[in-house]
Amino acid sequence: MAEPGVLDLVLLGAAVLVGAGTQRISGLGFSLVSAPFLVLLLGPFTGVLLANTLSLATNVIVLGQTWRAVDVRKAVLLALPAVVAVVPGAWVVRALPAPLLALTTGGLVLVALLAVLATERARVLHGTAGAVVAGAASGFMNVTAGVGGPAIGLYGLSTAWTGRSFVATLQLYFLLLNGASVAAKGWPALTPATWVVAVGSLAAGAVSGHHLARHVSAERARVLVAGLAVLGSAAIVAQALVELFGPG
Repeated sequence: MAEPGVLDLVLLGAAVLVGAGTQRISGLGFSLVSAPFLVLLLGPFTGVLLANTLSLATNVIVLGQTWRAVDVRKAVLLALPAVVAVVPGAWVVRALPAPLLALTTGGLVLVALLAVLATERARVLHGTAGAVVAGAASGFMNVTAGVGGPAIGLYGLSTAWTGRSFVATLQLYFLLLNGASVAAKGWPALTPATWVVAVGSLAAGAVSGHHLARHVSAERARVLVAGLAVLGSAAIVAQALVELFGPG
């Protein structure tokens, strides 16, 4: 690929750094924060592939920092339906227009998120059934829209599950999901300079987020999760609308 300019590398590094820090503090958010910028700078295929690869690396790093707080049962409970949902999701992607899928899935999660934030009566994702639904929705959206975090954020809000256990457990969950994605698609083809900036920014973001997490209360983490989930779903819907009805 062509050698990126200095400004491109700076923007890429900033997106990765903020995404990694956000992931460490809230448990999710790397792809929501960094993927749009990576796609803009590197193109849709390479940008999404790099986001998946760096997200996987972020999961490993943060899991190494928080593994004592992992709830293995919840991680597996979420991951099993997510991996299963990847199969029909991959089939649907080939059968239907991607923007229409993104609009449908992103719109449904956005409506559900807003309902959960508006009233406790909408917090219906409880227990084993809630985890299965959230995991399946996350896996399906990860394949069809490239973002699996909003559905898991919805589950966290419904169950008031935040704090160290939420952050740690999601790393194991997304490690399994992103690992399957990277294994299926391979490594992105990047210049040496791009790899150096991406990996260096990833490490810096994980370290800074680790220190900042000590000063973020459970309530603030919950607000951050809600905000990221809503923004991620809204971004999916907006991008789908542009692709469906935009010029050209």
